[in-house]
Amino acid sequence: MNKNSRAVLISGGARGIGRCLSRRFLERGDRVVIFDIDEEELSHTTNIHLKQYSSNDKLRSEICNLRDVKDIREKVKKAAAFFGGRIDVLINNGGIASPKWKDNKTMEEPDTIDEWQAYIETNLTAPFAMSQACLPYMKQDSSDVESTDNSAPGPCIIHVGSFRAHQSDPNQEGYASTKSGQLGLMHSMAISLSQWGIRVNLIAPGRIKVEHESKAGDEKGGSFENQNEEKDVSDHPTNRAGRPADIADAAEYLVGAGFVTGLELTVDGGALKKK
Repeated sequence: MNKNSRAVLISGGARGIGRCLSRRFLERGDRVVIFDIDEEELSHTTNIHLKQYSSNDKLRSEICNLRDVKDIREKVKKAAAFFGGRIDVLINNGGIASPKWKDNKTMEEPDTIDEWQAYIETNLTAPFAMSQACLPYMKQDSSDVESTDNSAPGPCIIHVGSFRAHQSDPNQEGYASTKSGQLGLMHSMAISLSQWGIRVNLIAPGRIKVEHESKAGDEKGGSFENQNEEKDVSDHPTNRAGRPADIADAAEYLVGAGFVTGLELTVDGGALKKK
């Protein structure tokens, strides 16, 4: 392992944005542990898509239910052991990605309360529980925190939120509320965890096309270019929708940005600026 290698834990890393994040940090020489609930996708990502890293002891993966705090704590402990007792980067990417209630429901329908609870537990409680479980393995001692000569960026936590915290379509109460809640969580954590030298930031993706970052995408030979539609051009000043790589670029910046904490970095192609 090279001396600049970091220990990176990523939730929801089996497909989509999470898979791209995992690959990016592995490519730059880091060691990575992926958590996911989708066993099929996780096996494919670990044993086929990223086989060169898993076979070389750079990558490990664990099935983890983000709605089960006990499971989170047990799996974080295993990840820390794989890393040798230290976690440098936590990316809370896992969550419910569907922004609307199922089956075209509205919040008027009483059974949406179960979906609401799922959003709360997966999108908001899980990032808190993951962060809490990682703290013993991320904290710096007082000499490292207080050193005026230490220019290293230090440990960091990144929450993956959404631009829907600021702009919602109809019937997104569960998704938008939890993504807004992640902003408050990030702000508070950035202040609370500074005593241990841990920076906390949030990436807010816009419309990101992720179908090619999956088992099916690999088997069909999918690509981002085939997903960029006319509406994606008209909705974005960048003239395209987002790629998972755009979020990986943002994460790579935040991991190395030692003077940045408490920041919401919106990566939406300028969509929030359009009427």
